Amino acid sequence: MRRSGHALDWEIKPLPFKIYPTLAPLRLPTALPVVGMDTFTALEAAPITRPAPLDLDRLAALLFFSAGVTRAKTYPGGGQIHFRAAPSTGALYQTEVYVVAGAVEGLAAGIYHFNPGDFSLRRLRVGDWRGALASAAADEGLAARPASIVLSAIYWRNTWKYQARGYRHLFWDSGSMLAQLLAVARAQELPARLVTGFMDAQVNGLLGLDGTREGALVIAPIGAEGPSAPASPVATPLVLEVIPLSSREVDYPILRAAYDDSALDSEPEVEAWREGGGQHDLTPPQAARAEAGRALGETIARRGSTRQFSGEAIDRSALSSALRHATGRIPMDVPDGAVDLFVNAHAVTGLEPGAYVYDRGAHALTLLRPGDVRQASAFLCLEQALGGDSSATVFFLADLGRALERWGNRGYRLVNLEAGLIGGRLYLGAYAQGFGATGLTFYDRAVVDFFSPAAAGRDALFVTALGRSRSRPAPAG
Repeated sequence: MRRSGHALDWEIKPLPFKIYPTLAPLRLPTALPVVGMDTFTALEAAPITRPAPLDLDRLAALLFFSAGVTRAKTYPGGGQIHFRAAPSTGALYQTEVYVVAGAVEGLAAGIYHFNPGDFSLRRLRVGDWRGALASAAADEGLAARPASIVLSAIYWRNTWKYQARGYRHLFWDSGSMLAQLLAVARAQELPARLVTGFMDAQVNGLLGLDGTREGALVIAPIGAEGPSAPASPVATPLVLEVIPLSSREVDYPILRAAYDDSALDSEPEVEAWREGGGQHDLTPPQAARAEAGRALGETIARRGSTRQFSGEAIDRSALSSALRHATGRIPMDVPDGAVDLFVNAHAVTGLEPGAYVYDRGAHALTLLRPGDVRQASAFLCLEQALGGDSSATVFFLADLGRALERWGNRGYRLVNLEAGLIGGRLYLGAYAQGFGATGLTFYDRAVVDFFSPAAAGRDALFVTALGRSRSRPAPAG
């Protein structure tokens, strides 16, 4: 890392928004429904018995609380940064959002791009394209849902800072956004799930994406099933003007190759890939705390990556609740559970300081190494003080050999997406209980070595640090 010589070129920092200058905006309603369900309740994967209809107001709430701009800050000299509802590595926000709508009350059928900058939709294609999306995903259920939200990533917006390593970030950040999307859907009584297997080139073509610069990552069908969409018209190539992100871009071929080498090319290939995972248990876990005490909408509004921890303690039940709700079942087309959590506890009331492994099934921590591990945590997190000043730092690891054997190259996408989803839920669980969180990067091999032999055979994926913010001390009582 110290020998890389990479420096940020501020002259070509990418624009934070994708702009279609010739397309008229459809302003979304700003009088959003109150997302008042308790945060922990919204994180539960309980079935929805009386689904609400998906209308434009509920769609606007889904988009705002997962990908919207929650506040803006202007710096001396006129520079401005727009903070979003969900976290993103380096606050670069490379994740883009598209809506394939067919039966949304108050919205004409079509394929839309969501621009959080002006909180608008712009229609890319006219008509009902849900059948085409269902065909691309080999999943007829998509044709019967009112709409699907498709997340993509613009590579350059992240590689500008993180180079080819940004490939991981595509899935971490989309996973964090999906954690909030699923929770907001649950809070609005809208069924939702994730589809990770699809023909990449077909989905990119539907959305008009240049797969060498921007690629689709995951599909989230939203709403209760209704009549299936009719057969879609033939999808002609989209030729739409988009304002360049910067005057020039730096290409990272290894990232493009990783995306291409994990793509699926045909419906039989999608079906075979999906069936390779077998069945999985759909029973959601019981919560350590039934309620967090803070509504989901308020939690998201308060969320923001913690920049400095105070080192103060959180209590064991708070950590336990955050871990339990973060690792609940993820409703998607293939089994979850590939990511293991290792926890360095620094200041957790009622828990001995040390390194632990978390058993997701038993909801239990097993002590691996007792003692003060703050210094080690800071080193592992790329020598960032946040990793050691926290109350607890959670490391995500996975057996990549097993994931790749089971899922092929696309398995690397899956484990990073799952890590991002769990990390996003940890954020929500922390802020719902009055403390903070931040995502960190790390020294890959050093993390594995530190937690071995328990971590032997695994690879490091992601890190989330939890604790009380120095700038926002916990209220008395």
